[in-house]
Amino acid sequence: MPPRSTILWYNGAHSNDKSGIMSAQPLTYESVLELIRENSRESHREIQEFRRSLKEQGAEFDRRMQESDRRMQESDRQMKERDAKYAAEHAKMRQESDRQMKERDAKYAAEHAKMQQETDRLRQEAERQSKATNKKIGELTGSMGRVIERMVAGHNIVKQFRELGYVISSYSRNKTFGHSSPLEYQSEIDLFLENGEIAILVEVKTTLKDKNIGGLIDKLERFRRDADAKGDKRRFLGAVAGAVVEGDAQEIAHQSGIYVIAQSGKAMKIVPTPPGFKAREW
Repeated sequence: MPPRSTILWYNGAHSNDKSGIMSAQPLTYESVLELIRENSRESHREIQEFRRSLKEQGAEFDRRMQESDRRMQESDRQMKERDAKYAAEHAKMRQESDRQMKERDAKYAAEHAKMQQETDRLRQEAERQSKATNKKIGELTGSMGRVIERMVAGHNIVKQFRELGYVISSYSRNKTFGHSSPLEYQSEIDLFLENGEIAILVEVKTTLKDKNIGGLIDKLERFRRDADAKGDKRRFLGAVAGAVVEGDAQEIAHQSGIYVIAQSGKAMKIVPTPPGFKAREW
């Protein structure tokens, strides 16, 4: 091994040959140490540079993170402001909506109360007018009924029944009956034609209707029971009278053995009975 001071090392890094041809330069131990020291300083410099770069990158990262945090905080702040603004606007709109709804409800309630009062007033007025009208109709009907009763109760009807073979000796109006038994109730016959053997009960109506026939039959049956309780053995016949005869009232009366008296001109006349008619006796 040659002495340390005479070690040769081919190294082109330090060649100044312009031709680019590497030349061999002798290396000594000291030059090797120097080379190592230089390499160590270079490595240290590179490490320092790396650390500086790493520190700068870390600082940039921190800066970006802080910027990101700042932006997120700003975004949160803006979002909270928007939420607060929306909540305030929503509350305001809700209050306004509630106010308008209360106003509408109050207005509707007032209008409904007013309409109800007007409806009640109109109903009361209608009821009053209806009662007044019914009263007038009742008075008119009663007046007409009394007129018809007078027309029927005249001697002309008595004469017509005499022509049919019934000898009428007397007549009376508004004859009551029905006190013989607690099970019976008082009733009234408009016209009562009678003699010692028979009596004709006449029911007088302004307008003669079908139902009036059944009503007279019911009265005749009750009158018969009342007469039997008093020992009255006379036979009872029925007749209905009306200024106007509606529907099948005349036919039903004749089928039931009941005479019909109707207005003819200015007089009340017994309607001719159909063939086969037989007066029913109670």
